[in-house]
Amino acid sequence: MPTSLRTNKEIMEIYDRHVDTVYRICYAYMKNAPEAEDMTQETFLRLMSCRKAFENQRHEKAWLIVTASNLCKDTLKKWWRHNENLDDYDDLPQNDRETSSIVLDAILALPQDYKDAVYMYYYEGYTTAEIARHLKCPESTVRSRLSRARRQLMNTLGGAV
Repeated sequence: MPTSLRTNKEIMEIYDRHVDTVYRICYAYMKNAPEAEDMTQETFLRLMSCRKAFENQRHEKAWLIVTASNLCKDTLKKWWRHNENLDDYDDLPQNDRETSSIVLDAILALPQDYKDAVYMYYYEGYTTAEIARHLKCPESTVRSRLSRARRQLMNTLGGAV
């Protein structure tokens, strides 16, 4: 197993800085607190074995966002996810971090590519160039996704955006 470039103290500092962001991303994908917590934990486990040196805290944060997104996407693709009984989740307690915001619900209903771009742009403050680099797509694609997402949100929210 490869050794980490980071000490336990450094990992805890990164965790403290970014755990809320990673959790929000995981919750947006998984749609329930227990699985979001599992994916958040898995993201930080990946960080522990990652030998990549980050340029700065924005690069570190972007790596965590992309890693969390990819872990959630991979989990959602697994065959057993399609065979779960949704009634099993009825008795789960609501998490305090959950919000009933109409806007957030509309954002969560967007197609995944749009949701990623909107989250990184509006919630995390990344530029379209930074998002393009992290998502490995052209900057014009990111701008198109943001434009289409805004239009879809205006239609969903009745022009209240």
